[in-house]
Amino acid sequence: MAFWLVKSEPGAWSWDQHVAAGVAEWDGVRNHQACNNMKAMTVGDRAFFYHSVGEKSVVGILEVTREYYPDPTDQSGRFGMVDFKALKPLSKPVSLAEIKSDGRLDHIALVRQSRLSVMPIDDDAWRIICEMGGVAS
Repeated sequence: MAFWLVKSEPGAWSWDQHVAAGVAEWDGVRNHQACNNMKAMTVGDRAFFYHSVGEKSVVGILEVTREYYPDPTDQSGRFGMVDFKALKPLSKPVSLAEIKSDGRLDHIALVRQSRLSVMPIDDDAWRIICEMGGVAS
């Protein structure tokens, strides 16, 4: 199992909306690196749900339920999407400021490539962020 982090603007698609939907597609990604990261996802992989823009916090955990397939919202036919199931919220959201203040997380893409919307998270970083958020990894 691999770990990921996916970002969404809560005004466009929030954690609460995903929870209400249960399983939903992660569409609209138009960055090639982010799209390649989604291509690498397999069923059962886990991802942090990150609220971007004003909130800037990891708020929940998702699970991949359907691997990469074409995104019908992309008129060019170049980009795809995956489906995620909402698993559980973090007991305490973990802010970007908290992540940046922990030197053990300096290497992750959230800190180094802040504009990337879909990124890998290594096992150690996953465990650390889960601990910070008060959930079992």
